[in-house]
Amino acid sequence: MKLLEPQRSSTLEPAQLETAIEHLYAHVPFCPTICPYCDFHVLERRGTLVSDYLREFKRDAAQLELLYPRNPLKTLYIGGGTPSFLRDAEMTALVSTIRQHFGWASEATLEVNPGTVSPSRVALWRDLGFTRASLGVQSTQDQVLKFLGRTHDAKQALSAIDALLEAGFEVSADLITAVPGQDLDRDLETIGRTGINHVSCYTLTIEAGTPFHRAGVTVREEDEALALERAEPALNGFGLERYEVSNHARKGFESRHNTAYWQNRFYYGLGAGAAGHYPIKSAITSPLDVIAQRRTNPHLHEWLLGQRGDLEPVTREDFVTDALFNGLRLKRGIDIASVSARAGLDAREHFAAAFQTCADKGWLEWDGDVVRATRAGMWVLNKVVMEFMAE
Repeated sequence: MKLLEPQRSSTLEPAQLETAIEHLYAHVPFCPTICPYCDFHVLERRGTLVSDYLREFKRDAAQLELLYPRNPLKTLYIGGGTPSFLRDAEMTALVSTIRQHFGWASEATLEVNPGTVSPSRVALWRDLGFTRASLGVQSTQDQVLKFLGRTHDAKQALSAIDALLEAGFEVSADLITAVPGQDLDRDLETIGRTGINHVSCYTLTIEAGTPFHRAGVTVREEDEALALERAEPALNGFGLERYEVSNHARKGFESRHNTAYWQNRFYYGLGAGAAGHYPIKSAITSPLDVIAQRRTNPHLHEWLLGQRGDLEPVTREDFVTDALFNGLRLKRGIDIASVSARAGLDAREHFAAAFQTCADKGWLEWDGDVVRATRAGMWVLNKVVMEFMAE
């Protein structure tokens, strides 16, 4: 989006702008194998790539620590890739770097592939301070796992859940839905019966350039919508309530890290391919009304050479549209008064026409200062946000 001059009539005091960074995402791009649906920045480990990555990760962390004031972390998330694929000494080194430069967090999540779980590894992860595991189950049916190119089977996935629970982890299971040949009800029932407190259901998406795309695999829109609709009542039966488009949890066990994304909070992005969201260093805005910055690191080989992504400016209007795009995914919606205070822009006044258009179309509804997507609006969030970007 182009940078716009501020709308002075609806601008709030700059002193209200938020500056704390309390969340950290670290990207580990290595995987045992590359799944045919994956378009993330991932690659297989070869030669000295992992040791080179860990060395540059330490330099990346030191650079970020110098750029922004250090605040206690509330959450951290190590994703990928398959971070649980790291060997014990490698994982220890990664954690040591994070602790040295940023401290640790009470919610510390590690993405885990079921095939990498063993009693000794689980014990190490707990000893290192991880409290939560995001487990890539994807399905509890072997034929579906085979179709998805996963290297684990259903028995391994369920055993991994047991091992993580026994070690004291909070466990979130990822499921992929709308997969050809999948018995979704069976997957939902099997996962629900494990007793875990969090389940994420993502519909299979065919991204350009992936093996599935090249093979002509398709997913019908009606199957995507049906899968998301069926997930809610099925998981409700196990006490797991939908709190975001794709995420279900028992009360009090929602992902605080992902919620920070959906609330458009600031966070560090560490590692090759990682994205970060940062405040400007001063509460005094520039002539272009910039109040925040984004940066996405390049892929591994460029990143290992010391390259970092450019800092992209975020204006007040950008900030509000980002907050809407992310926050409307939450079932509870967004407090527009809070977003306005953080952006330094009276969002309800500034985007009055777009709010009215979306309400007239049945996509948004108001409850005091809170705006939320209706059931119809949940499925067309891209169209909703385009109304605001068009103003």
